[in-house]
Amino acid sequence: MIDKCDITVMNKIATPIQSTREDEWPGLRTALTAAGFGDRVLTPMADTGLAHDHIWLKARRDDQADWVARLPKQSQLDLDAKANLSYQACCFERAAASGHTPSLGAVLPPEESLPRGGLVIAAVQGHAPRLPEDLTAIAHALASLHRLPLPSPEERAPLLDPVSPWGDMLEEVSHQAAFLPQAGLDDDTLGQLQKELAELSAWVETQPTTAKALISFDAHPGNFLIDPQGRAILVDLEKCRYSLPGLDLAHASLYTSTTWDTRTYAELSVDEVHALYREWVKAIGNHREYLDPQGLLQCRRAMWLWSVTWCAKWRSKYRRRRDEGAGGEDWSAELSDPALIDHVRDRVDHYLSPQIVTRVRKEWHELARRDLLD
Repeated sequence: MIDKCDITVMNKIATPIQSTREDEWPGLRTALTAAGFGDRVLTPMADTGLAHDHIWLKARRDDQADWVARLPKQSQLDLDAKANLSYQACCFERAAASGHTPSLGAVLPPEESLPRGGLVIAAVQGHAPRLPEDLTAIAHALASLHRLPLPSPEERAPLLDPVSPWGDMLEEVSHQAAFLPQAGLDDDTLGQLQKELAELSAWVETQPTTAKALISFDAHPGNFLIDPQGRAILVDLEKCRYSLPGLDLAHASLYTSTTWDTRTYAELSVDEVHALYREWVKAIGNHREYLDPQGLLQCRRAMWLWSVTWCAKWRSKYRRRRDEGAGGEDWSAELSDPALIDHVRDRVDHYLSPQIVTRVRKEWHELARRDLLD
């Protein structure tokens, strides 16, 4: 159990729903009691993500802090329930030293009445980032994560630690790209994406092993809150890995990221994107091994391709029935609020349209004419 003085801050604060809805998680109260949180008032939070439900755990006494129960709907890494919780717990534990993530309070083991288990995370009081104003805070939060000392190779498990970060990223993008033909894409969209995939693949073949850091791999602005001190707190940690820091910078500033969440919606200019990179360079300090302009630029292409191929994958899978066995990955619309599914469908359609694909490619080529580190 973590003491109140150890708490940083937490989670995607949406307007709480007034119903307790405990019947949807019949084992939650029992699991929370076993973990030392059974006396809290449970208030479900609005459904804002495809991977988790969140329950606000309100303290009944002034000397206690609020927490949040984070209940998986699925595993985005296609892990079974136990492995998924272990992985996510490790993400929070490894990132804690950055000072820009919530504390981990407890792991709620999977059981019959709570088949995917859950985590208890310290509650964050804060507001969603306002872009571009809060990009500086996000750059510093990411640099704090990227500056953390690397564990020895044998100590990095269970987090992903690819021998070749570029090869691993290309393989992940290529796996998702297999869904492009069945996603009902416009011929123009498909042709542009295939061209970008071919160019990324050709570039990766020329690259040596690149310096790795602990990264979020899910650093879009909607996953941050700005605390009362102005710090950016990264509240969604489930896909951390040892890989390329440039992937986080890209995910924090791509059009497909900054227009994903309605609370953080912004269409950044090339100058504003450039400013994020410059701020991160100042914050990264002596870690010069990460400062490769071409590598950072290609990370931007790779992260965008990962995002749009994920869109094709989601479009191909979201109409499927939910996995009643509560197994690994599951993008079924049955797991989420219909309003959330409508929003995701709108964003996916938007990002896969030929005009938006063209727009993002144009921005990439404009950045390619600059030095991202200057």
